[in-house]
Amino acid sequence: MTQSIATITLKPGKERALLRRHPWVYATGVASASGRPKSGQTVRVQDSKKNFLAWAAFSPESALRARCWSFNETDVIDENWIDEKIRLAIAAREPLRSRTNAIRLIFGEADFLPGLIVDQYNNQIVTQFQSAGVEYWRAEIGKSIVRHTGISEVYDRSDAATRAREGLPERKEVLEGDEPPEEVEIVEDGIKYGVDVRKGHKTGFYVDQRDNRLLARKLAEAFRRKHGRGLRALNCFCYTGGFSLALKAGGADEVVSIDSSADALTMAKENAKRNGFDDGSMKWIEANVFEALRKFRDEGEKFDLVILDPPKFASSHHHVEKAARAYKDINLNGLRILGDDGHLLTFSCSGAIDVDLFQKIIAGAVIDSKVDAWMIQRLGAGMDHPLLMTHPEGEYLKGLHLLSRGPA
Repeated sequence: MTQSIATITLKPGKERALLRRHPWVYATGVASASGRPKSGQTVRVQDSKKNFLAWAAFSPESALRARCWSFNETDVIDENWIDEKIRLAIAAREPLRSRTNAIRLIFGEADFLPGLIVDQYNNQIVTQFQSAGVEYWRAEIGKSIVRHTGISEVYDRSDAATRAREGLPERKEVLEGDEPPEEVEIVEDGIKYGVDVRKGHKTGFYVDQRDNRLLARKLAEAFRRKHGRGLRALNCFCYTGGFSLALKAGGADEVVSIDSSADALTMAKENAKRNGFDDGSMKWIEANVFEALRKFRDEGEKFDLVILDPPKFASSHHHVEKAARAYKDINLNGLRILGDDGHLLTFSCSGAIDVDLFQKIIAGAVIDSKVDAWMIQRLGAGMDHPLLMTHPEGEYLKGLHLLSRGPA
């Protein structure tokens, strides 16, 4: 594949974002497209005066009409260019290998490969091609990943909703090597987890919460040192038990975990067993979290630490108002069941809910709960999910660590 000469020209004034190196071109900003570019093909993006702005991947059916590869006019977007970006991305994650063998190797726009997600789970690679541009280079990307990781097994989980918006069919298939096993075992900070890369959420595991799981573990350890006993913790939307096992490893006396998925809870129990944590101190509840929190509140239950890590409540800006009510509901009741000096770790992975709005929602929950609380720190994803400073939309995961100071 060679560099395209197809061109898209922007409307006057619509070049401002690209001049700040923001990597997205919206369809509403495009004046014309010449050269009949195909889906995923590289196009030259120029302003209304025909000045070069970027090389980008064209997507004829998406509201994001093009995603920029490079703002350097001398670059040639070919398989060698893409191979080098993949090499650099993988090399940048090397410091994490002393902690874990579950790593996000490529994080889309942050690694100048817009729409490409690549996760490593031990000796299994899982990909997501979320844009027309990386889909166009699909075969070359698969071979490059194998070359730079030394891992021959690559499974593609391109089944996210973003594919449909790009006019792409859903894919769940082997990209390189053989079919993945039913379960891949990973290790993170000494804790073992089983991962289902074919059917699990996203690519199988939430590697983005690695640092926050370690924080939960350290809070449990500090609590035991201070009080001479392990804390009582509640992990809501627990999925396969990531936070739950971290808390138990930190010395928690009791960890109550809730999820609506029976399959996720089955794997969570297996994860507890593989770490020797199946001693009766871990309780798994299949339930609606909203209802379970209200039940705990009504029964006067108290926990030393509560974790709220829900799925995406707002898939777009159209759902923000409804999502805000949902976030406030769970946080309001999460605060009400915190004991004195209790910790709340609360998260949102909705890209449409920005950091400021999320903090305002949680502040509203604090006010209505009549619980005084300190915000100890803001939380986010790990270093393998870097934020490209010219692409703030990449900060999808945000969290707050609150400390209850008792009734207001």
